[in-house]
Amino acid sequence: MPGENLSRDEARERAALLSVDGYDVSLDLRSAVGDGAGDGVRTFRSVTTIRFRCAEPGTTSFADLIAPSVTAVSLNGKDLDPGAVFDGSRILLEDLGDDNELVVDAQCAYSRTGEGLHRFVDPEDGEVYLYTQYEPADSRRVFANFEQPDLKAPFRFEVRAPEGWVAWSNGVGELHDGVWQFAETRPISTYITAIVAGPYHYVTDSYSRTFDDGTTLEIPLGALCRKGLARHFDADDVFLVTKQGLDFFHDHFDYPYPFGKYDQAFVPEYNLGAMENPGCVTFREEFIFRGKVTQASYERRANVILHEMAHMWFGDLVTMEWWDDLWLKESFADFMGTFSAAEATRFAGAWTTFANNRKAWAYRADQLPSTHPITADISDLEDAKLNFDGITYAKGASVLKQLVAYVGRDAFLEGARRYFKRNAYGNTRLGDLLSVLEETSGRDMAAWSRAWLQTAGVNSLTSQVLLGSEGRIDELAILQEAAESHPELRPHRVAVGLYRRSSEGALERYARAEVDVDGPRTVVAELAGAEAPELVLVNDDDLTYCKIRFDEGSLATLRERLGEISDPLARALCWSALWNLTRDALMPARDFIDLVLRFAGRESDIGVLQMLHAWANSALTHYAAPDWREVGGQLLAEGALRELRQAEPGSQHQLTWARFFAAVASGEAELGLLRDLLEGTAKIDGLEVDQELRWAFLEPLASHGVADEAVLSAELARDDTASGKRHQVRCLAARPSAAVKAQAWAAVVESDALSNALVESTIAGFAQPSQRELGAPYVAKYFSVIERVWEERSIQIAMDVVKGLFPSLQDSQATLSATDAWLSEHEGAAPALRRLVLEARDDLARALRAQACDSVG
Repeated sequence: MPGENLSRDEARERAALLSVDGYDVSLDLRSAVGDGAGDGVRTFRSVTTIRFRCAEPGTTSFADLIAPSVTAVSLNGKDLDPGAVFDGSRILLEDLGDDNELVVDAQCAYSRTGEGLHRFVDPEDGEVYLYTQYEPADSRRVFANFEQPDLKAPFRFEVRAPEGWVAWSNGVGELHDGVWQFAETRPISTYITAIVAGPYHYVTDSYSRTFDDGTTLEIPLGALCRKGLARHFDADDVFLVTKQGLDFFHDHFDYPYPFGKYDQAFVPEYNLGAMENPGCVTFREEFIFRGKVTQASYERRANVILHEMAHMWFGDLVTMEWWDDLWLKESFADFMGTFSAAEATRFAGAWTTFANNRKAWAYRADQLPSTHPITADISDLEDAKLNFDGITYAKGASVLKQLVAYVGRDAFLEGARRYFKRNAYGNTRLGDLLSVLEETSGRDMAAWSRAWLQTAGVNSLTSQVLLGSEGRIDELAILQEAAESHPELRPHRVAVGLYRRSSEGALERYARAEVDVDGPRTVVAELAGAEAPELVLVNDDDLTYCKIRFDEGSLATLRERLGEISDPLARALCWSALWNLTRDALMPARDFIDLVLRFAGRESDIGVLQMLHAWANSALTHYAAPDWREVGGQLLAEGALRELRQAEPGSQHQLTWARFFAAVASGEAELGLLRDLLEGTAKIDGLEVDQELRWAFLEPLASHGVADEAVLSAELARDDTASGKRHQVRCLAARPSAAVKAQAWAAVVESDALSNALVESTIAGFAQPSQRELGAPYVAKYFSVIERVWEERSIQIAMDVVKGLFPSLQDSQATLSATDAWLSEHEGAAPALRRLVLEARDDLARALRAQACDSVG
């Protein structure tokens, strides 16, 4: 990564100097097939012509390019010496004129890390597949450009591909004399340009919309995946959600989809969930389901489809000026993904999933030492890469939900409509959005912004109930607290719900009031005189972003009757609050696990159930007292098996409990049952052990030494696919052997031979909760190598290694001290690297506090 960083100051200086009129990019990708270069570096030819203007003729600037070599460079018709002007990441541009033309002929490298132009060879049939992924700044690995979001321009791409391939880009493509030529785009940023090429399976459809003025919009739709996944590809459902989303956004945005066609490519070894390239959205291919999955998986896919679609307006049509305002696209897309899923698709309970799942990500991120305001201070590209986090996405979306409650839905949407029309194909900052919201709502958006967008940290809201002599509420108040490190007390628009037992025995809401919480104590006057509640739920309906705390009576009710809450969203909010109590060392981990064992079997929302399983496993692994882990693990395994056997045969609940049982199985009897289910000598009525479930059963068998290398090799022969290889690699690394761990460590840390997907799989298998003693030697090794890894590897791989191999399972004061020692001795390390280590240190310290709480409890 040396020399590849770009600072905000450099970007601002260049944006003030240059404006770009257009790009012509020609890529020759025929080298993607065949044996490749003899030195092992496989390259392709990239020829770029950039037409741009300079506000100060005679000055100097630079273009961006990361490439093994540059063949030729010309500026305004003058040939330049590539060796003199190209340093490996930048091209020096001297004596610029008013109008300029730069032509760069380079040899660029195919990627195996998911950054730039990724090349994947399908082990199933040997076919080669290519796709690009750029955000925040990897298009410079494919063509020369000005790599910053505010230097937008139209792009014309052409691709020469191997015979029999098809290529896709942002615009409509046609094949002429062996070259794919794509229609010129509207002005867009470099990071959302895209190329996909290969023998992909391609399905088409179309969308039509007639507007009130009588005009009709026709959008060609496409969906593509590897040929090996074609038999699993449910493109009809992808198109259904796509059309529902386009209808929703056209209904609410009053700005027709601006980018012509709409292709969606599901691609292999993808680092992200998806990327909003206009007209050519890319997704990780795991959204094509090879086996039986629950509705939560389909909901997750729909949410991602809609999230990326929202970006066509928030991010692509109107783009943030610099990564400081990344929230202007990601927070809005995250909010709009759930908003549209709940109102336009079959996933009407999407806000429950949001409250239970997405906000958990935000709460964790907002309590780390690296927390930051939603409008962040992003000094360079390394900072930007790490800012795709729970603050920018989930907290930002939560705050937007609060904003809708604050200004009103109509005012919010009208503000969005004005924002698009005023800033189409341009770049914006925070103030541009606030100004239109002030117009449409009449609210003081500056004060709201200071409180919610420009400060960090999460507030806690606690109910306080005073009862009168007649058993009615004398006073109900909400207490607001903030962490010492982030003391801001914010204005909250919240709903307060009162719950009690109904005649049928369910806990149901019988009174509700909305109130503006401001300051440390707010009285909810509307609820005075109401009958005494069994449960007070602050932030009922999940209007604001806060940690919910309970008064003693409400907490006692939840301990006994959590499963009786009738409303799924209210129940999900209570589960989330109890998990936050556990993470904050205010509730023993064994108490949370007990609640899961007693009440999770009654959870109707499959997404919430899956989250409870993840939390229970995390509580056992990280937060339970070490001397109770074995007991806790046995309780979870017994409870999971009981629920598995009781679940409706063939149901998604049965599948979910089967996966959880596999995740917590450790005893001889449980492992024996998994082995028998794999071999077909045991059956559970209705449970289909398909290929994906087979791998889920094999990992615990491998990690406990029951499935050896021969078993895993035989399973790969049964599933000789890209997905199968990833599963096998993970299971191989999970085996309980010092030699296995040394081999896995070397493959990830000391070599760059593995692709990004196999690095991820190896790391996932390396550290197993049942193998803490095998990880002990790697504490010192970890701290001795991470700075070198950060310097030598791509930022994506470096992030995976630094986060994934941190010795979190070596949960002792000694590991905490070793982390502190590294931090104190490496104050000059890259800020982004230090941030990752600080975050891991905070998680470790939190785990130790929770373990202490569980020991006392």
